[in-house]
Order: sequence, then C-alpha cells, then structure tokens
Amino acid sequence: MRRVSIKDVAREAGVSTTTVSYVLNEITTQTISSETSRRVREVAKRMGYVPNLNARSLTSRKTNLIGIVIPQTEPGREFMFDNPFYGALLSSLEFNARRNGYHLLLTGPASGQSYIGVARNRGVDGIVIVGSYPSSSLDELHQLSIPVVLIDTYVTDESFHTIGINDRQGGRMATEYLLSRGHRGIAFVSGGISEHGVMRQRFLGYQEALEAAGLQVREERLYTGEVSFQHGMQAARELCSQQDITAVFAAADILGVGVVKGLRQQGRRVPEDVSVMGFDDLDLAQICDPSLTTMRQDIAAKGRQAILTILDALDGKPDKQEWIFPVDLVVRDSVRSVGRPVTAQKHRRPDSVEELNE
Repeated sequence: MRRVSIKDVAREAGVSTTTVSYVLNEITTQTISSETSRRVREVAKRMGYVPNLNARSLTSRKTNLIGIVIPQTEPGREFMFDNPFYGALLSSLEFNARRNGYHLLLTGPASGQSYIGVARNRGVDGIVIVGSYPSSSLDELHQLSIPVVLIDTYVTDESFHTIGINDRQGGRMATEYLLSRGHRGIAFVSGGISEHGVMRQRFLGYQEALEAAGLQVREERLYTGEVSFQHGMQAARELCSQQDITAVFAAADILGVGVVKGLRQQGRRVPEDVSVMGFDDLDLAQICDPSLTTMRQDIAAKGRQAILTILDALDGKPDKQEWIFPVDLVVRDSVRSVGRPVTAQKHRRPDSVEELNE
C-alpha cells in the first residue's frame, strides 16, 4: 500500500503543501485560519498521514530535533528525575520546542561518554546542556557546527549561549532573610559544591551574608551531598545534635522538604524549633507542611529562552546570548522570628590616615 504523502493531504484539503506543513508542525509564526487548520488535521487523520522524518531530514539537512543533555553527575542514581526541578524545566523545553515545530531528544550520557557522539549519532539541530561539568568536558563541543546552550553553569566560553539566574544573590537574599528574623545559627544543606556549579554560588551568597553580619561560616554547619529528599532528611538528623542551630538554608526545595521531614522524625517542629528556607519555589514547596519559605526562580522562562536561543542561532543570528533571570523571596510558613534582626555591621570611619593604613 502506497504511503500517504503531504501532497496527498494538500490535494484532498484543497491547500498548498506549505500550509499542510505549517499546520501539522504547529508553526505559530504563520497566520492560518482555524477553519483551514481544522480541515487539514481532519484530512491528515482520515488518510492516515504519518510524517516521513527521514525524508525531511535528507531534504533540508535538518531533523527538527533539539538534544537535551542531563549528564549523570551522581553515579549510582537513576538519572535526576527524582528532583522535580528537572521535570518543570523539561516541560517548558518540550512545550516551547513543539510550538515551534521541533521535538526533543532527551539523553543523559554517563561519566566519560562523549557529548559529540550524542549530538552526531542523533543528528540534532541544536543541543541544550543542563547542569555543571568540568570545562574539559565541554571542549569537544567546539567541534560541532550546531548551536549549544548551557543552562545553570558558570563556565565562561564565548562559543556557548548561557542561561541562568543570579544564584549568589539568591543565596545571600535567603540568608539575609533568616538573619532578619533573628537567626544566628544557620546551617547550610546543599548538593555537591563544584567549581562551575550553582550550589557553589549559593554557598558563596550564604557566606557573604553571614560575614556581613559579623558571623563566620562554621564547617560543622555545612551539609553537602546529593540534591535529594534523602540527603535533606539525613542532614536534618545530623544537625539536631547542634542545639544552637535555629534555622536551615536548604539550597534546593527538594532538600528543604527532606529537612522538614527529617526534623519531624527527630521530634523537632518547623518552624517552632527550627526554621527552614528553600530555593527554587517548586510546587512541592506549597504542598509541604508547613509550606516552605523559599527563593523563587522562573524555571519556565529558562526553558522558553533556551529554545528561542537555539532557534535564533539556527536563523543565523551570530551573537552569543547570555540570560540572567531574577530571583525573588517567597514568604510562607516555615520560618519564624527568634529575636532581634541580625544586620550587617557598620564599620567605624578611621580617625586618621595612619589608622586607615594599619
């Protein structure tokens, strides 16, 4: 039986093949009436039309595929989808790709696997890499002739487009809020601290806020590990041995929810005994009991801009794009006041040039 072609659909619907392509690929940049769109879809469905992706690729040298790479940075774990952050990001990536006539190819190369192999073997038109890795791991991408967008990494390379937030500012704002509620004993719970990763920047913000208030970072109050609910619970169990800890800054909501659960298991109430601050403002921050005070980032905007940046590059726009989205404090029920605000120390003006130079 002969395969139904796009020409067959166009002939039956009484429109051009270009119109059929625009409708079936959901390309919204073209103005096509709702009646025409409906007729084309009905004809395509009735005739059993299936797009020939291989033929399309050979003709245009484009696959209409965008590769999404989430490397396996934590050996032994099953990908990263136990962290809802990635689900929210991927939803935005997929929606914005689909509305522009593209589809996603999701992969997660293991440690040591070549990114070039992933891109070439799959024939993607562009690639989005989420997370942080050593600069050496990205060097091979210079050999590709496709646009590359990096999300949530502090690698500086003029060849790649970058999208992120001001994680350092977010870490500082979160810690300053806890200080403003009178907390001095503030623990920090995070994922692994890597050179180019967001967790390092959030830690630096935490450190800056403490030092500005005349407080020092204490190693026994730092709990680093996996970005997981389980690590949050384990950190909570351990920090309960330190009676002077009155608040926890969890550098991801999934960690914060784990901390709340772990504290409850130890008989500690949130926020009556220990306050908890998160980061991300995922849906689970609202579901958590008590609801989690957190730093909000616009995850959907990251996904949307990543796809638009790939499309701009494919359209021939040569300039590197760098997008930094804002973070905002979201106050809910997991933090309480314990005393007078701890504010940044004011330094006395020196009385003489000699004192200034001491």
